[in-house]
Amino acid sequence: MTQSENPQTRPAKLEDIQTEESPEIPTHEAPLQFPTFDSKNPPQQDIIDTCVHCGFCLATCPSYRVIGKEMDSPRGRIYLMDAINKEDVPLEPATTQHFDTCLGCLACVTTCPSGVAYDRLIAATRPQVERNVERSWRDRFIRGLIFSLFPYPRRLRWLLAPLFLYQKLGLQKLVRATGLLPKIFPRLGAMESILPQLTPDAFRDNFPTVIPAQGEKRYRVGVILGCVQRLFFHPVNEATVRVLTANGCEVVIPPSQGCCAALPAHQGQEAQAQSLARQLIDSFAGMDLDAVIINAAGCGHTLKEYGHILEDDPEYREKAANFAAKVRDVQEFLAEVGMTADLHPVSDQELPIVFQDACHLLHGQQISLQPRQVLQQIPNIRLREPVDAALCCGSAGVYNMLQPQVADELGEQKVENLFDTGAELIVSPNPGCSLQIQKHMRLQGKEMPLMHPMELLDLSIRGQKL
Repeated sequence: MTQSENPQTRPAKLEDIQTEESPEIPTHEAPLQFPTFDSKNPPQQDIIDTCVHCGFCLATCPSYRVIGKEMDSPRGRIYLMDAINKEDVPLEPATTQHFDTCLGCLACVTTCPSGVAYDRLIAATRPQVERNVERSWRDRFIRGLIFSLFPYPRRLRWLLAPLFLYQKLGLQKLVRATGLLPKIFPRLGAMESILPQLTPDAFRDNFPTVIPAQGEKRYRVGVILGCVQRLFFHPVNEATVRVLTANGCEVVIPPSQGCCAALPAHQGQEAQAQSLARQLIDSFAGMDLDAVIINAAGCGHTLKEYGHILEDDPEYREKAANFAAKVRDVQEFLAEVGMTADLHPVSDQELPIVFQDACHLLHGQQISLQPRQVLQQIPNIRLREPVDAALCCGSAGVYNMLQPQVADELGEQKVENLFDTGAELIVSPNPGCSLQIQKHMRLQGKEMPLMHPMELLDLSIRGQKL
C-alpha cells in the first residue's frame, strides 16, 4: 500500500464525509450559499491551516479507533471545519454529527507534531453547532435534562432521596435485570448505568468555610467541591481537605460556590458555561489565596481555561485570567510544594496499584508524573502501568450518556487493560472516569477496589490500612 492509500497518512477528502446514515452531499465548482458558521468566534482559519494532514493523530484518537471513519478523527474534523468555513459543505446534522463523536480527550493535541491547537478548534466549533443546528427531540430532551440538572448541585441534591429509595427498594436491580431501558432509550439507560451506589455520605454538606492548618501554616488555599464529586464522592472531598490541612494548608471553602462549568463548556453550552464561570470567580473573590485547589481532572482543565472562556467579557476577562493562574490540581500542588506529613504503609505487604490517567489531567493539563511522584511516597506502594494508558475510558464528561455505544467499547477496553496489570487497586483522579470504570467492572463481572489518590494519601497520613 502506498503512503497516499494508507488511511493513517493520506489527507481527508470531501467524499470521506459520507456516512451510511448521511444523505448525499453535493459538490459544485461554483460556490453555493450553504449554512455555515456564524460570525461569533468560528474555528480560526489560521489554526486550521497548521494541520498538515500527517495522520499521527489517528492512532491516538479513541473515536477513530472505535468508529474507523476518517471524519470521526481529528484530521477529518479539521478538514470538515475548513470545508464549512469555505462553504464547500453545509453546517447541518449530516456533517456536524462528526463533531459530536469527538470525546474532547485531547490526545491528538499531545500527539500532534505540528502543534495544532485542536482543543481551540473543537471548543469554537461546538457552540456553533449548538446555535445553528437543529437537533432531534430525543437529543434535545437528554441534553436539556443533563444541562439543567448536573451543573446545579442544589437541584441534583433534590434527586438524592428518590434515587436512594430506588436503590434500597431493589428497583435498580429490577430495571437493570430487564435490560429494557437501554433498548427503549439508550441514552437514559446509559445515564442510569453509571449511577453509583448511594450512601448517607451523599446527603452531607457540612464543610466549614475555613479549616485551619495542622501545625505550622504554610499556605492558604481554596478548595472547589465540584458537582458530581460533592454529592456522589463526598469522602473524596473530605480526604482532600484532611490531606491539605495535614500538609500545612489553611483551607477555605466558600459556601456560595457552584459548578465549575466543565460539563456545559465541553459540550458547547457557551452562555451557561460563562455564567457558571463568573459565579465561581465571584465566590472566591477577596479570599487572598495562594492557590485554588481542585481534585477532579475534568473540572481542573476547564478552570484553567477560564481566561479563554471569558476572553470576550470586558468585566471578567482579567479576573478570569488571574483566577485560572491560581488553579492547581491537588496532586500537582502537592508535588510542587512538597508534603510535610508523615506517610505510613496502607498495607502490610507490597501493594501493586495502577493509576488511571484521566484525559483532562494527562492531555488537558499535561499532568502525569506528579501523581505518580506523590503516590510512590507511600511505603509499600508499587505502581504498575497499563497498556494504552493514554486512551480515553469513554467517560469524557457526559459523552458516555450522549454517545453510549462508543463510550461502552472504550470503557470495556479500559477495564481490561487495568486488570491486565495485575494490580490490586485502581487509583482514579476524576469522578467521571471512576463511574465509567466501575460500570464496566460490574458489566464484566470483575471486582477491584477503586480510590481517589487523596483517599489513599489520607489513609497513609492517618496510619490506617486498606
